[in-house]
Amino acid sequence: MKIEEGYMPFHGYKTYYRIVGEKTPGKAPLLLIHGGPGSSHNYFELMDDYAETGRQLIMYDQVGCGKSSLPEDESLYVRETWREELVALREYLHLDEIHMLGQSWGGMLEMYYLTTLDPKGIKSVMIDGSPSSIKLWIKEQHRLISYLSYEDRTAIAEAERTGDFTSPKYLAANDRYMERYCWDDPTPESPEPLRRPTNGKRASLIAEGPNEFTENGTISDFEVTDDLHKIHVPVLVTNGTDDLCTPLIAKTVYDHIPGAKWHLFANSRHLALLDQHDEFISVLDQWLNAND
Repeated sequence: MKIEEGYMPFHGYKTYYRIVGEKTPGKAPLLLIHGGPGSSHNYFELMDDYAETGRQLIMYDQVGCGKSSLPEDESLYVRETWREELVALREYLHLDEIHMLGQSWGGMLEMYYLTTLDPKGIKSVMIDGSPSSIKLWIKEQHRLISYLSYEDRTAIAEAERTGDFTSPKYLAANDRYMERYCWDDPTPESPEPLRRPTNGKRASLIAEGPNEFTENGTISDFEVTDDLHKIHVPVLVTNGTDDLCTPLIAKTVYDHIPGAKWHLFANSRHLALLDQHDEFISVLDQWLNAND
């Protein structure tokens, strides 16, 4: 299977991209947008085999992450930069007609892109585990924390009260919270792409904050719920029952996009691609084929 890697020049920096497979008539390519901010394309490599169906996959590392440039200038770590990068990538790779799949922050970027620019050539969009409102996200994270042990709840509350997110008790509690609702820390048995570094800790801290429930970075005021009615392309909203993106968060997105569909993965956390890989690929394949 053909794999092409390269770099796009972007404001004096460079954006890494990876293309799997070749274009097939009647099957628009699928552009994959990773989460974070601060993650990378790595986990999308778990989809490489899907390109054998004739669906070309395009993945990339947002600037500040992965194999892309890691700028020192903190003012670049804002939603406007990543939206502009997405526009530039489509132009650079001549992605005139595409499907899009954004996971977590990637879905937020899709919503921001679609509601502010009304781009052309988008055949369908999959919004996977993404909030339209950070306020609702924070509220739901604290509800999820309430299901943790007393010791973990106490450690997290103390960290939030003091602003000290370095204590061993907090770090252990946050690890357990992430394992329960996001995904496990990689082990030697984990798929190789998940063991690779994302190089995005700095981007995550600047844009999001120290964790998933203390959002005080540059995207902490993200709120597009009331603009979702502007999206007029086919949209599939997905999330897991045990997801950081709770059913309430997903339903809020679904409710506000005209004609949207929604699929709930019954046994998944924040990455159904990992937790329920076969079902995820099946749902995705049916969705894309229906909207080619």
